[in-house]
Amino acid sequence: MAEHNMGMEILEGIKEIKKYKNGKVQLKTTTLSDPSPAQIIRKNLKISQASFASLMGVSVRTIQDWEQGRRSPKGPAKSLLRVAEQHPEVFSDIH
Repeated sequence: MAEHNMGMEILEGIKEIKKYKNGKVQLKTTTLSDPSPAQIIRKNLKISQASFASLMGVSVRTIQDWEQGRRSPKGPAKSLLRVAEQHPEVFSDIH
């Protein structure tokens, strides 16, 4: 494992911030698209609403609300749906 000089990494970060503030560099940005609807992701995983709710850390009622369009996932749930869609193997290793 490579040795890290945390002090140098912090100083490099501060230098990069200064360059950005002075307009000398642009920061890399990424725009994330919304995940597919929860029902599609769940069906692709081939799991029940109860299992999906358990994996997502929400109630079955919440999954039902998402799937029926009564509510939309927000914040961490939306991020977790994105992971479930883009890397389903993570979820298949769990259940």
